[in-house]
Amino acid sequence: MDSAHAHEEHGHRHDGPGGGHGGASWAVAAGATLHCLTGCAVGEVLGMVIGTALGWGNVATMIVAIALAFLFGYALTLRGILAAGVDLRTAVRVALAADTLSIAVMELIDNGVIALWPGAMDAQLSEALFWFALAISLALAFVVTTPVNKWMIGRGRGHAVVHRYH
Repeated sequence: MDSAHAHEEHGHRHDGPGGGHGGASWAVAAGATLHCLTGCAVGEVLGMVIGTALGWGNVATMIVAIALAFLFGYALTLRGILAAGVDLRTAVRVALAADTLSIAVMELIDNGVIALWPGAMDAQLSEALFWFALAISLALAFVVTTPVNKWMIGRGRGHAVVHRYH
């Protein structure tokens, strides 16, 4: 199987504008978003657990959660790129280019929902509200971020950049 055919199996067309990536399927966009969501969720949950367990205020907890969401999101992408034999400097650039907008949108939606949900910011780890609001916020972030990733991949950006190294 040649590399062009293998690339097409990832859901990219080669017949349109945007660097030869005419469009991306919803399945490819959802897969990229799920990848992003995994790293974001790990970092977000870890940050919220740390902040809540240590009794930090809402702002400090949210800052740690967002920082860890970006860190874990980038780390998952870096892992795959580095495994493909790419040098660290290039891998970092690719991860930043591939994930920054996706993670930012996801964090905006996720933290916006948590901030606006009555009582969610003050909920403790032992309360169902904490986990329910977090689950709903991450699900909504996935729904909103998937079209963003579809748009970016369709233009040869986002996770389309990562696919060049697989």
